[in-house]
Amino acid sequence: MNDVKSLAHSKWECKYHVVWIPKYRKKQLYGGVAKYLGSIFHELARERESQIVEGHLCPDHIHMLIEIPPKYAVAQVIGYIKEKSAITIARRFVGRQKNFSGQNFWARRYYVSTAGRDEATIRKYIKEQEAEDHRLDQLEIFKDK
Repeated sequence: MNDVKSLAHSKWECKYHVVWIPKYRKKQLYGGVAKYLGSIFHELARERESQIVEGHLCPDHIHMLIEIPPKYAVAQVIGYIKEKSAITIARRFVGRQKNFSGQNFWARRYYVSTAGRDEATIRKYIKEQEAEDHRLDQLEIFKDK
């Protein structure tokens, strides 16, 4: 469990495999756009406290393994990345500076799947958590006196 991260009241490892396409499956990811998309995606993910673990730009679609904290919905983070990257593409490559909502580059839908842990790891965590709860209960006994 070396990839486990912590928030104030939780430990987490939430990774998702996400795939999406440009609108009409156009081969728009070649050329100048593809060079910049990786850095754009990484920057936008960091803005939502997420991390792209692995990614691949295919000619007509994007594959991404992204780690998203449980305090964010997957749809919220992916929607943010798609929207802001489309706006960046429009500004940088199409020359539109204003009145662009970002709705014309990516298709609306996407595919997402969890990249889960194996059952043995989950069972180990549960057992360790039970032992930790028991230890904390024992400390509480001495506090009351």
